[in-house]
Amino acid sequence: MIKWGLCATIKAPLSDVLSFVAYHLDQGAHRLYIYLDDADDETFRVLKAHPKVRPTLCDAAWWDKRGGRPVKHQVRQARNATHAYRRRAEVDWLTHIDVDEFLWPGRTVEDHLACLPDAVLCARLRPIEALAGDGTAFKAFLPAGPERDRVVDALYPTYGRYIKGGFLSHVAGKLFVRTGLPDIQWRIHNVFQGDAMNPGEKELTDVSLCHVHTKSWEDWIAAYRYRLAKGSYRSDLAPSRPREKGGRTLHELFSDIEAREGEAGLRAFFEEVCEDTADLHRRLDAYGLLRLCDLQLDAKRQRHFPEIT
Repeated sequence: MIKWGLCATIKAPLSDVLSFVAYHLDQGAHRLYIYLDDADDETFRVLKAHPKVRPTLCDAAWWDKRGGRPVKHQVRQARNATHAYRRRAEVDWLTHIDVDEFLWPGRTVEDHLACLPDAVLCARLRPIEALAGDGTAFKAFLPAGPERDRVVDALYPTYGRYIKGGFLSHVAGKLFVRTGLPDIQWRIHNVFQGDAMNPGEKELTDVSLCHVHTKSWEDWIAAYRYRLAKGSYRSDLAPSRPREKGGRTLHELFSDIEAREGEAGLRAFFEEVCEDTADLHRRLDAYGLLRLCDLQLDAKRQRHFPEIT
């Protein structure tokens, strides 16, 4: 029987960590390697008590043994994922995802992985991005191609040209990787074996990565400054389209909106692109891009950690 696991570097409230863990235990994860980026002792204690969870406190001592704590959280994530992969193998496949990402398989995850040929060493998960509402509606991934720009412009007439595939966050997705491969170095969206990127890669088309990039306007604006400076809206990321076709980075777009219209302009952007409205449902559904996934996070957290919740 195929066994799979995940690793994640997390800085989040206890309830969010337990929701993430409980959800993936429910999906059949055999091991969860959780690296606590803020060295949260209480969260560590709760996770340590679960037989399928392997928590790590990423405190000063942890990073001192590894040459110092990297400033960028993306580098810390990649190093921790590589560490998890190089542990004594307890699973056949390992993925690295974030605390706001949730696997949504048509069947069980292990069924999908078991069907992959031996030559497949990496299996890519494509994201679907949450609409801000009751947590059940998502926009589907729109592959690159001649129709992508036309569809995105129709879905988001004001801002579509600036958002890749209609997503505010990544469209690259994440990877499952067979364990036991030599010389693996993890990155956020890829792995390297020596100089080879993503050896033996295949799309895992029937498993979605539900990315809850935002839950509400209040949630989005609270995270906005950090994302603009260091996260998914930072200045060093590429524009969604070539500049000769009018492309701009999200950093440039948001900075311009804020300079001209302030928070009201950001709110107007949010309402067009992120808000879970009947109108956006209709538009997404017309293009076959509406996905309804009830993650039931509260119920799963209460089932697996009743003493906490």
